[in-house]
Amino acid sequence: MVTFEPVRAAGCVVWREGNGQPEICLVHRPRYDDWSFPKGKHNADEDDRAAALREVEEETCLRVLLGPKLPDQHYTVSGGQEKVVAYWAAQLNPDADTGDFKPNDEVDDLRWVTLRQARELLSYRRDREQLEAFEASCFMSTPLLIVRHAHARNRKTWKPDDSERPLAADGKRQAVALVDLLKAYGVTHVVSSNAVRCVDTVLPFVNTVRGVQLRLDASLSEDGAAAAPHKLTRPVQLALASPHRVALCSHRPVLPRIFNTLGLDAVWLDPAGVVVIHRQDGKVLDVEHVG
Repeated sequence: MVTFEPVRAAGCVVWREGNGQPEICLVHRPRYDDWSFPKGKHNADEDDRAAALREVEEETCLRVLLGPKLPDQHYTVSGGQEKVVAYWAAQLNPDADTGDFKPNDEVDDLRWVTLRQARELLSYRRDREQLEAFEASCFMSTPLLIVRHAHARNRKTWKPDDSERPLAADGKRQAVALVDLLKAYGVTHVVSSNAVRCVDTVLPFVNTVRGVQLRLDASLSEDGAAAAPHKLTRPVQLALASPHRVALCSHRPVLPRIFNTLGLDAVWLDPAGVVVIHRQDGKVLDVEHVG
């Protein structure tokens, strides 16, 4: 019996602030004569987040910022093959131009509707269930990303001061790969340990995205956290309370203290791994482990 890998796709429940209530972006596909959320299949070697953002922009001409992860959809397409669609809540980028959409053969109409109108307009039960999941999520939260620095040179073979230990070759590639992830969540403020390996982890992003603010904080370093552990509390609490989309970059031995300050169990992260904390009014609402 021949088995097939599931068809992989990704999309977003895109929202914006309306007149005192959120409005949802729905698209009409003439091929199926249906109303649904913007979504589409992966390109080769593309991960779920990248596919979701690309498909939203291709179908709607809108740039969005990722929020909380929503449930995957599982259903069968023609021929009996399984399809899995990864979904995120996504807020319209405040700088996005909503007038760029032009009807085409794939999507011939786009509408911003209220939640009630979306329930009435959506063509499929699975999408109405996804809308319920969106309503129950913390979609109005602001992400805080906790980043472990990328793979660094071997500590045992590095003779100068450990704070000057740079990234290894694969760590440099990991740092470049982080650019798209931090962009996806719309990070505007980066707070990093002053150790070279942390700074070099976030510099590709800071140097690529215009307007990102970088601040170095010695209390996030291994030496700083060991010498004065109480000082670590301040930058973490400031990041938690910040209205901005923030990323904190630190070290493996320091991460458990950061999570403890946030009131969370420690999460193991590989080099360049990220945890996305969705927060509102200084409170953690959801935690998403990226890798």
